[in-house]
Amino acid sequence: MTTVYFIRHAEANSCIQDPFSRPLTEKGLRDRSLVTDFLSDKKIDLAFSSPYRRAIETISDFTEKNGIPIKIIEDFREHETISDNYCDADYFPFIQKYWENKNYKVPGDESIGDLQKRNILALEKILKEYKNKNIIIATHGMALSSILNYYDPSYNYYSFLAMVKMKPWIVAMTFDDFVNINIEYINSFVK
Repeated sequence: MTTVYFIRHAEANSCIQDPFSRPLTEKGLRDRSLVTDFLSDKKIDLAFSSPYRRAIETISDFTEKNGIPIKIIEDFREHETISDNYCDADYFPFIQKYWENKNYKVPGDESIGDLQKRNILALEKILKEYKNKNIIIATHGMALSSILNYYDPSYNYYSFLAMVKMKPWIVAMTFDDFVNINIEYINSFVK
């Protein structure tokens, strides 16, 4: 069995416009200790991350303390047009269109179907190469939601809304080869 702990990043500084260099806020830097505490007894073998700074920073406290290098996987990056700078009144109706039609996209964008495909391909490559390991993958809300929807089609727009403010958020998934046999949602703020 392979266990993958997806770690949705902690609170990021939305004043920084560049999605690749957006760091965690002071709260986010404090909250990443919740991730470190949760992972402390999980016997983690490998760590992967989106190339975005906020994802890397969320797991770096744990990886540095445990001497585990972080391997960057470009395909775990967030949805191309996602921005923390939308006000909720504009952002959620816009994103709902993506969830209602997996092929919907605006020019220069990617659909949720596209997002899901690149994330699943990256995950399956890891599952093939690192069988029977305990793995962490630092990622993002829409990227992780697209993965969850792939394995559980009942995970939808309303599921996404329920988790959107949870930063950091942890999802443990167990695989037998490429078959997902369990998904556990972990609220890192509840002991």
